[in-house]
Amino acid sequence: MSIPQSGGTVIERPEQLAAYLEEGCKPKSAWRIGTEHEKFGFNKATRLPLPYDGRCSIRSMLEGMRDQFGWSGINEDGNLIGLEKDGANISLEPGGQLELSGATLSTLHETCDEVNLHLHEVKTVADQIGAAFMGIGAAPEWTHAQMPVMPKGRYRLMTDYMRRVGKYGTQMMYRTCTVQVNLDFASEADMVRKLRVGLALQPIATAFFANSPFFEGRPVGQLSWRARIWRDLDAERTGMLPFVFESGFGFEAWTDYALDVPMYFVYRNGRYLDARGMSFRDFLRAKLPVLPGELPLTSDWADHLTTIFPEARIKRFIEMRGADGGTWHRLCALPALWVGLVYDETSLDAAWDLVKNWDSEAREGLRVKAARHGIRGEFGDLRIHDLAKEVLAIAEQGLRNRERYAANQPLLNESHFLDALRDSVETGMSPADELLAKYRGEWRESLEPIYEECSF
Repeated sequence: MSIPQSGGTVIERPEQLAAYLEEGCKPKSAWRIGTEHEKFGFNKATRLPLPYDGRCSIRSMLEGMRDQFGWSGINEDGNLIGLEKDGANISLEPGGQLELSGATLSTLHETCDEVNLHLHEVKTVADQIGAAFMGIGAAPEWTHAQMPVMPKGRYRLMTDYMRRVGKYGTQMMYRTCTVQVNLDFASEADMVRKLRVGLALQPIATAFFANSPFFEGRPVGQLSWRARIWRDLDAERTGMLPFVFESGFGFEAWTDYALDVPMYFVYRNGRYLDARGMSFRDFLRAKLPVLPGELPLTSDWADHLTTIFPEARIKRFIEMRGADGGTWHRLCALPALWVGLVYDETSLDAAWDLVKNWDSEAREGLRVKAARHGIRGEFGDLRIHDLAKEVLAIAEQGLRNRERYAANQPLLNESHFLDALRDSVETGMSPADELLAKYRGEWRESLEPIYEECSF
């Protein structure tokens, strides 16, 4: 989850909110790549999730990384709840999942170097305290009662709200992990095209990265239980957003949508104030009960945008959000996929040609089938395996066209970061298929081996 924002100018009109989004437009020379990924920590002796306090704990992890690797601490009510350094930050998800929100970088080579350095630092500290971290989309065995609760005011408010809407909100918060990438746009028209391609192709990303076939100790009939959770969570802030594909969509239409998404909180003076159930439209009218008579600040808008959870979303950049967390080589493959698809004009055109005739029923149908069947999913005459081949070819060409080479290997372009996805296309298997095959075979229906299998 995002680090809270503070300050900014007073917002008096909706036009200012749309203008805030539009300020994210950048020339192509300034486009960057920001990768985020979450992972579960556990005690190696007990295989239980890490509590916040104690010797083998989340606090010990954060303190160790701060003290040994030069990170600066972020505190809330006297608790260390995050770290920051050189444009990156480390934050906590509600159940103690450790998230790296990486710096904005120019190439995938830099992105993967950042991932590798981060995982090295995490493993160094984890080994010292008897912990380990694993990359997977959903906690394979832990029950909700076993999950710790991180000391963040935002999560107290969200947890209570999630219990009132949908079915799986608290499962998402406490027992899932994702990897996502944040990408730039040049103009409103460029944003629209990238967001439409991003939403339409999220099911293909879900299939490529499906990695959560177990929950509470058993197979659950879905290759991505994490993706299944998102379909029954909170309809007012999730989904595939058919309105994005309507004529006239742009920053104003996104603003109009976000204004009516129910709020969770307002952040003031280091505390989260309860604004659950109110809308940002109410706030814009100075009718928020928790701050009577006050108008919002730009920081309030920035915070509110982080509480909207569709499969792809806009802030001052686009977030691609459809993938399960996974092992290290797939943490580099996810940004490679999307950079290849949308950062090269020819590839973006080809990706749009692939999806432009799909209607909302097709997009949603693929979303459902990808969660259940991964790469083997089908909807009507659309076969995800065939689509995955086409998408991968488009992305690979896009990365070759970028001509960004490794500093120490001048002939190595960014396309090799797609190797893990090539393997999936060749085998027709998502990562979850491989886990299930081991579970039914050499693991003899035990999940004990999964902790080592998925550890970094």
